[in-house]
Amino acid sequence: MIEKIVAEWRQKSSYTVLDTAFEAGQQFLAIWQAWRDDAARPQQLHYLAWLPTGLSIAEMAQKQSEWAELSEALLAVWPVAVPGFHRIYLDQNQIVLTLMIGDSAKCVQQIDARIDAFYLSAQDWPLSLWTRLGRLAKAQAILRMPMSSDSQQKMVENAGFVFENTPGAAVKNACFCPRWRITTPRTQPPPVQRHAIILGAGLAGAAACQRLALRGWKVTLIERHANIAQEASGNLAGIFMPLLSRDDNPTSRLSRNAYLFARHVWQSLGGIGNGFSGAACGVLQIARDAAHAEAQQNLSQQTDFPAEYAQWLAQPAASALLGAPVSGGGWLFPGGGWVHPQSLCRAMLQACGSQLQTHFNVSASTLIKMADSWQVCDENGAEIATAPVVILANGMGALSFPQTCDLPLTAIRGQVTYLDAESAPAIMPVLCGDGYLTPAINGLCSIGATYDNDAETALRQSSQDENLARLHQILPDWTADVTVLPLTGRVGFRCVATDRLPLVGALPDTTATSPLREPQLKDIPRLPGLYGLLGYASRGLIWAPLAAELLAAELNDEPLPIEAELAAALDPARFILKAQRRTKP
Repeated sequence: MIEKIVAEWRQKSSYTVLDTAFEAGQQFLAIWQAWRDDAARPQQLHYLAWLPTGLSIAEMAQKQSEWAELSEALLAVWPVAVPGFHRIYLDQNQIVLTLMIGDSAKCVQQIDARIDAFYLSAQDWPLSLWTRLGRLAKAQAILRMPMSSDSQQKMVENAGFVFENTPGAAVKNACFCPRWRITTPRTQPPPVQRHAIILGAGLAGAAACQRLALRGWKVTLIERHANIAQEASGNLAGIFMPLLSRDDNPTSRLSRNAYLFARHVWQSLGGIGNGFSGAACGVLQIARDAAHAEAQQNLSQQTDFPAEYAQWLAQPAASALLGAPVSGGGWLFPGGGWVHPQSLCRAMLQACGSQLQTHFNVSASTLIKMADSWQVCDENGAEIATAPVVILANGMGALSFPQTCDLPLTAIRGQVTYLDAESAPAIMPVLCGDGYLTPAINGLCSIGATYDNDAETALRQSSQDENLARLHQILPDWTADVTVLPLTGRVGFRCVATDRLPLVGALPDTTATSPLREPQLKDIPRLPGLYGLLGYASRGLIWAPLAAELLAAELNDEPLPIEAELAAALDPARFILKAQRRTKP
């Protein structure tokens, strides 16, 4: 099978394998080694693998001893074993491993990719799952699997695969040669010219530059301020941690994916505290009250999170960890912490190298659609740049264009209080709950942040009092005289969507509607070449890398880094789809 794969990938710039027989990863390492050994290899190898549970890193290392060098590199970035899709970059970002942890049938249903080769274990799947594999397969895709019965082979054949004539063979090979026409599921074809204009030099825009430049794109960044990260990304410190929920809803699953992928990307930039300012000092999230603490403790007993991901601490243990009495029990996220957003933006942009061109102190006022490109002009009508792709990563600024003025985005004011370290409790992990407190950063602790529905840009005492009151609820023994504290801090405005999830992907054409009675997301008309990375609210640190990766994968026709239903939950056209479904008779 490896010989067939090598022969096939020599004709392609990118090659994708789906493996549901990953076991300890031996097959993956063998293909990775074959890729390394082949001078005519494709530029990028995508490998999607369903991961069985129960193997420790030590056990995997033992089973992978034949490929010691590759095994060491893989296990060095091995993710925390929590459910979901995990994207890992290896070998100068040319090997892209997407691990899928969970029920194998559910994982396969959630893949959005075009597959060149299938390695399958003996699966007791219904016909609908085999049909799903046929929808993922490229023309002439090859398949290898043990065959348990004639009925199973018949289902695979009904999905469009033709088996080699090998009577009695325990393991059979097949080729995808369906009787029907193969179609691609993506809403927009990849652009021929890989050049994108990105509006906004905050976390969203910087991450988009970095993920596209990684793929060889030319990126032109336009920023109306004189420097990076001057608006929502301009705080002294941002907190990163996942979000937990009792039903593991889409928001929790997305936050888990975003949190883990952000840490992976940051490591490639040099790591927290090295490539940019911050600390992975942990985050301690205290329950709001006794009822909330009881619910969270019950959640901890119903879930089986690895200790390096999340731990529930009762009030005495939480207080001991913090070094000060807290109001209740809480979740400890040992891998969480704080980051200085501006330094992270700078690191992401520096990683772009010569692929990046910047325009600062320039306001993009007009978007003009040309035959096969977009022209971005300033307030005087002069052209700033032209490219086939424009990405709006400028928060509320996206509403200034006629094409996108109807997007359901709202500005939410947030005031952060800066407190001299001598007046704040000396803590090591970030403390949060209904508010938050960071450790001292350059002599200042950050306390925040308010959620205000007004446009006041100046600091105000009432917002500072609110921040300090919430901190006192978490730290009841904190005795600082808040009446003499100076009014210091920063005001920023979060860009928030109505459902509190980001908008990631091709932007909808609000002037057109789908003629279908029961439209799907793919049926909603789009503005060709115009994309959004918007609505990150308070979680821009972790949203930015995953959202940029998702959009870059869409633009390059690569396997998506998350489950298809989660990508749909971020699709900017979701609001129009809901509205059209409500109004259809």
